[in-house]
Amino acid sequence: MKGLIDSTLREGEQAPGVFFPLAVKIRIARLLARIGIEEIELGIATPYDEELPTLLRILRRMVRSSRLALWSRCVAADIDFAATLAPDILSLSIPASDLHIFEKLGRSRSWVRETLASAIRRSLAKGIPAVSVGLEDASRADEDFLGQLIQTAEQAGAARVRLADTVGIMSPAAIAGLVRRISRITRLEIGVHTHNDFGMATANAIAALQAGADWADATVLGIGERAGNSRLEEMAGYLALRGDRRPYKTEHLRSLCLTVAHAAARPIAGSHPVVGEEIFTCETGLHLQGLTRNPATYEPYEPERVGGQRRLLLGRKSGKRAIRDRLQALGCTLPEERLEQVVHLVRHQAGRIKRPLNDEEIRAIISG
Repeated sequence: MKGLIDSTLREGEQAPGVFFPLAVKIRIARLLARIGIEEIELGIATPYDEELPTLLRILRRMVRSSRLALWSRCVAADIDFAATLAPDILSLSIPASDLHIFEKLGRSRSWVRETLASAIRRSLAKGIPAVSVGLEDASRADEDFLGQLIQTAEQAGAARVRLADTVGIMSPAAIAGLVRRISRITRLEIGVHTHNDFGMATANAIAALQAGADWADATVLGIGERAGNSRLEEMAGYLALRGDRRPYKTEHLRSLCLTVAHAAARPIAGSHPVVGEEIFTCETGLHLQGLTRNPATYEPYEPERVGGQRRLLLGRKSGKRAIRDRLQALGCTLPEERLEQVVHLVRHQAGRIKRPLNDEEIRAIISG
């Protein structure tokens, strides 16, 4: 794979009620670059976005390791505006499904082919270094026509094609199959843009990469239209910690997610994968026993890798062995009969106050 494309500042801002001020956009982009995300899509190429020229000018000085990208319609005026901003790559978007071509645009397939070829050539003629073609609603497109569009893009000089599952209807097996079939008919780099309408956006993106896709789009916390998109923190976390060991600096993911969550007014659940505050917290007896002896028994990676902290709690669900191990960690060894009493008291008090006990409360039980 070539890498991940973060679209938080473009796709993410399309979520209802989400707006990132310029200073926040700069912080998000710098954190993405610090993590090692290979490409950052900064927004839509339109003169109506008055902050976009400033954003690119500032980030061009600050960000050296990530490509800076813009998204554009296949409209001459938008392409010309994008060229004045000199992005590293321009992503042109055009519908691929008959539903979008005929019903949304009232156009024909021939119009799509001609418009796409013209837009690619215009972009390159204006000095844009690389052009990516985003095929909207590719997952519902006629596959023969999809192939024609990809061949058109390749002949016109595009560098990459992005297959969009615009309404999130694909499964990991389906998108993997599509990527394999497309890779047999083109030499273009292949990217995927997955939506989360059925909760499979991240899984679909990972499956596409494993099937040979070069790129996958994502947004921080998965924010985007409707149910959102594949989650950047999950993608980067998996690829760095369990996948092909990409060199992403996962310890910065939590800071990135907190920045986006605050700006977008989207709270992060304690159980949120990779960055949730409670994902390394355990109270269950059997799990506590394993974690005490070897954390790898119930953890897929060390908490420190993502800026987390392990918390082993004693409460109603804790077993005798887990409580004995915790007492020994506190420097206390009890005879069996007294241990049985303490186990009963720990469970009883935790049930009464409806939460696990802290070390001070456990010491109070022992001393009582």
